[in-house]
Amino acid sequence: MKKKKLIGPFRQLLPLSDISEKGPISDDQLGIVENAGIGVADGHIVEVDHFEKMASSYNEIDEITEEVIGLPGFVDSHTHMVWGGSRARDYSLRMRGETYEKILEEGGGIFDSVEKTRVESKENLIADFQKRAARHLSSGVTTFEVKSGYGLDKEGEIKMLEVAKESDIRADIITTCLAAHVCPKEFSDKAEYLNYVLEEILPEVKKRGLASRVDAFIEPSAFPVDVARDYLSRAKSMGFHLTVHADQFTTGGSELAVELGAQSADHLEATDENGVKALAESNTVAVALPGASLGLGMQFTPARKLLDAGVSLAIATDWNPGSAPMGDLLTQAALLGIYEKLSTAEVFAGITFRGAKALGFSDRGSLKNGMIADIVTFPTADFREILYQQGMMKPNRVWKGGL
Repeated sequence: MKKKKLIGPFRQLLPLSDISEKGPISDDQLGIVENAGIGVADGHIVEVDHFEKMASSYNEIDEITEEVIGLPGFVDSHTHMVWGGSRARDYSLRMRGETYEKILEEGGGIFDSVEKTRVESKENLIADFQKRAARHLSSGVTTFEVKSGYGLDKEGEIKMLEVAKESDIRADIITTCLAAHVCPKEFSDKAEYLNYVLEEILPEVKKRGLASRVDAFIEPSAFPVDVARDYLSRAKSMGFHLTVHADQFTTGGSELAVELGAQSADHLEATDENGVKALAESNTVAVALPGASLGLGMQFTPARKLLDAGVSLAIATDWNPGSAPMGDLLTQAALLGIYEKLSTAEVFAGITFRGAKALGFSDRGSLKNGMIADIVTFPTADFREILYQQGMMKPNRVWKGGL
């Protein structure tokens, strides 16, 4: 017999269930449950109803003694949270007007992180990553993705993925191999490097179960569309799911993501009408990364336009040492919401069930029967306060699998 417990009462519960995975959402679709309870067994939700109605059926009650708003645990579908060193110098240069591409061309940017990550010990990388991950979990993020991409050789890429896999974190960590981040200095030909990744790195990643997803940075300064197409097609034929860095500075990446059936196309700050149309006609999730816009001082992903076209929009942090060092999902989502004129429901959807869809999950991101019991509460009686405080209101409790 399953051991059941009741969590509650929640002053307001926003289950975010039975909402479309694509297109716009109004706040009247939130389906708020007043004075709610959540029944949990074996880490999953078994029922959601009014607390008083449920209380007599449970011997174990995890009682909430203050007024709180309950939401599904947040999902951050795009991070680079394993790295060595700092890129404060890059940020200082960008404040003075240097472009991201110029800094990269001169050996800074990703190359700087590669140099520092390669020489950093695995133990130090684990210690730093666990601090970041603990902060993320305390901020309500119960599932997050972590990319490699600062190794750019077999040893370095494997080390980064091992760090994410071996760390002792209560959250669910989804690993992605981003060996196709930029072409390392040891290779003069981009296609030759990607062939090395396909022949030397990805087979080892697959053999050891270090990642089931492959990513590529699609830009002329990284990997142009035609070069990336061959690489991603071959990675897909090896059994990897795909996601791509698309349309950050130039277009074409989002259309390639759709063409190849990628789970998500991330960034999209430069997306044009062709990209919007392609995404709207596909199951590929568009992932906005407002932290990168803030870190680079550039325009936001056209979130309103994407939603109105019928696209599934997720919001993630892009937490990394260079372009997006903040790493605060709620702050970034709130700012994207006010600049792009998103409803509260659209923002919450972007960091919960639509974020889960970007990672290929259908078992989290909403609070209904059968879902993993990932829950976050905020100390307020009005759900609108959460985004109004722009990340300054922090969760007062986080449950992972009901614990």
